[in-house]
Amino acid sequence: MSKDNRRHVVPNKTGGWDVKKPGAERSSAHAETQAQATARAKEIVGRAGGGEVRIHGRDGAIRDSDTVAPGNDPNPPRDKR
Repeated sequence: MSKDNRRHVVPNKTGGWDVKKPGAERSSAHAETQAQATARAKEIVGRAGGGEVRIHGRDGAIRDSDTVAPGNDPNPPRDKR
């Protein structure tokens, strides 16, 4: 997992939530709800090989963090034991 593969879910000044890479001026994605933005951030990080998603509250403080594993397969093969 790369340290550079991080996304932050932050409130947008005009409404909704943005997914932003640290240090970026533009957002990677925008959503109406925090849950939608969090799901999109996890998708972006997962496709890039895994990383960290930090979820901010309306006050801007980090309220939660989630690690996305590399190669996050939504339908992994079953263990054949």
